[in-house]
Amino acid sequence: MNDKVYILIQKLAKAHSLSLSEYIYLIENRNEEAAKRLAGLAVDVRKKIYKNAVFIRGLIEISNICKNDCLYCGIRRSNKNCDRYRLTHEEILACAEEGYLLGFRTFVLQGGEDGYFTDDILCKIIKSLKSHYPKCAITLSMGERSAKSYKKLYDAGADRYLLRHETADKNHYEKLHPPDMSFEHRMECLNELKKIGYQTGCGFMVGSPYQTSQTLAEDLKFIEVFQPDMCGIGPFIPHKDTPFKENKAGTVELTCYLLSIIRLICPSVLLPSTTALGTIHPFGRELGIQAGANVVMPNLSPSSVRKKYELYNDKICTGAESAQAIDSLKQRMSAIGYEIVTDRGDRKNI
Repeated sequence: MNDKVYILIQKLAKAHSLSLSEYIYLIENRNEEAAKRLAGLAVDVRKKIYKNAVFIRGLIEISNICKNDCLYCGIRRSNKNCDRYRLTHEEILACAEEGYLLGFRTFVLQGGEDGYFTDDILCKIIKSLKSHYPKCAITLSMGERSAKSYKKLYDAGADRYLLRHETADKNHYEKLHPPDMSFEHRMECLNELKKIGYQTGCGFMVGSPYQTSQTLAEDLKFIEVFQPDMCGIGPFIPHKDTPFKENKAGTVELTCYLLSIIRLICPSVLLPSTTALGTIHPFGRELGIQAGANVVMPNLSPSSVRKKYELYNDKICTGAESAQAIDSLKQRMSAIGYEIVTDRGDRKNI
């Protein structure tokens, strides 16, 4: 690790901020020594706030029907090979009931932008969940909606909303999305969510097509300015039925490096070690935690549909990824010195 990298790491740990050019330098001059230094500082910061806690979220993938045609996504509307499904109100409640008995106190409803899920239908689902499990948190990840819609869902009881920004660079955004989607609208949605009062999450893919050190630095600067409550990043993994099927996947190495940087930018952020990390490496989830992450999201969806929610090739949804294997996940986290905590896992104010 050269002197400048060391100085930048120390500066980031102290000030939680770097210039765009400094982020670029940190990315382009990374090595194993720098990664270890960043991870050590990130873990220290996280332990001061959350100790050894790893929070679990029960992921319920409610629909793989989507009106959008994002070029990287396996459930894009143009994919005729996608076996579509949509969970009913009753099926969603059954998933939550099983999750609650397993110890989950946060449910994440995730889905494509499926027009069936109107405000009225989603509000009924949210109110039912809150009625049955009043002390549980409900996170939505249902894409771009109007400010009016976001407010209705919030008033119905939704606590958090995760909307990945995907990239903070407009030109890069336009290379990943069809012309009918707008970078400006994505950013507008994120700002509206925060304004309404949601615990708001953003995020991006690591190693996505056309990504550069510059675009990654812009992502880090955006996170620094936006100050999300949650931030979901994971390696890009191609899907066989998309225009990017031949592109290389992102790496565990760079993903973990960026997780450590994000922890130092936002010390109290809720930072998942994602399914994508676990997909490209058998111990990817553990490596993410050791880099500074503090959230895992096992799958509570019915086993009959898990394979159908395939955003990328070979997505894991069984084994320790399955919510039913919570004991296995606890053992895996315990083996690296962490404890699965079964509470809402809200972000702590510092």
